[in-house]
Amino acid sequence: MRTFANVQELKAAVGESFGPTEWRTVTQDQVNLFADATDDHQWIHVDVEKAKEGPFGGTIAHGYLTLSLLPSFMFSMIKVEGIAMGVNYGLNKVRFPRPVPVGGRVRAVGELTDVKGTPAGYLANLKVTIEIEGEKRPACIAETLSLYVPAP
Repeated sequence: MRTFANVQELKAAVGESFGPTEWRTVTQDQVNLFADATDDHQWIHVDVEKAKEGPFGGTIAHGYLTLSLLPSFMFSMIKVEGIAMGVNYGLNKVRFPRPVPVGGRVRAVGELTDVKGTPAGYLANLKVTIEIEGEKRPACIAETLSLYVPAP
């Protein structure tokens, strides 16, 4: 993890890469809980037996489940001190090039592409790539936006 004393240090790091994070295993329990939370019970995610005969040879994580791992990955890549709070401001672009098989391991790498001042604080753009162990294509590529509000 890289710790920045303040937003100015973060701004000076534009262009730098962070990570990789530790590997995390995606479990069927996680997928089932996500399906319950989102009402997305498509068989490719939750029906283990049927999915064995499906296009992926087993169940896969929801794309949005993979995306939902971003905060955890980001917290293990960078930390900004000297702020009142950091707020998830949204995403510019998200792609899911390859599904994550249940039981697969994922990790993230990030690249800080921009930090700009706004009336509300500093808006940082971190391009995060979620990799799948043993695969050339990533599970997810997302341009994340975080708003860092300076401490009073």
